[in-house]
Amino acid sequence: MSPLLVRPHAPDASGAVLEVTPQSAGWTHVGFKVVKLEPGQSLGGGEVDRETCLVVMCGKASVTVGGQDFGAIGGRASVFEDAAPGAVYAPAGAAFSVTAVTAVELALCSAPGKPGHEPRLIAAGDMPREVRGQGTNVRHVRNILPETAPADGLLVVEVITPGGHWSSYPPHKHDTAADGEETALEETYYHRLDPPQGFAFQRVYTDDRSLDETVCVQDGDVVMVPRGYHPVGAPHGYDLYYLNVMAGPHRKWIFRNDPAHDWIARKA
Repeated sequence: MSPLLVRPHAPDASGAVLEVTPQSAGWTHVGFKVVKLEPGQSLGGGEVDRETCLVVMCGKASVTVGGQDFGAIGGRASVFEDAAPGAVYAPAGAAFSVTAVTAVELALCSAPGKPGHEPRLIAAGDMPREVRGQGTNVRHVRNILPETAPADGLLVVEVITPGGHWSSYPPHKHDTAADGEETALEETYYHRLDPPQGFAFQRVYTDDRSLDETVCVQDGDVVMVPRGYHPVGAPHGYDLYYLNVMAGPHRKWIFRNDPAHDWIARKA
């Protein structure tokens, strides 16, 4: 199995089904965890030196951060439903609590941060669906925590790629700090498939091919992208959802396309 692939497991006592930490990934910034909670089950957290974006991907949950009660958020039945997720930003140093109202699939997206930001609900109206690309490169994007919204390091976005389409394409990378040209961002892809018995492909490769992995992803898998280009393909018949978490030294998403394939982006 590819060292970039993290597969889910049965829920532990806290409901966690997978986790990527800077220590397990061998990098510095991005943390990612998926928790499945039954109705009435609660989860607490919060770190003094890490900020968290709580994303209720499916179901409805009551969320409290730093003593502020945001009530029940979320509600969509599936990540493939045309609706925004529930989302709350929890700054570094703020304790949070999530209690499932219905069965919940919760993502905890984290990165280094400093206390000072205010906890806040990310309204559905702030996460409109965007259509990107043309033809078989069309995908549907919701920016949950973009660089225009306050945070220290986190960038969070979800994407649906229809079956037979490509995404994160043309292949692009963001692993080098080059002022105004590219930023260095670690990234995780959390994949879901509809129907769930499907599969998709993700390639992660560098210019010199010192890293060149092609990963067959199944429903619930995570692919880690420490560096390199990272296109995704969804086979005919299977729609693909992924939740991206990015973070790095500079909170800005500036990418560079693979020069060999950049003509695709420039084609009229």
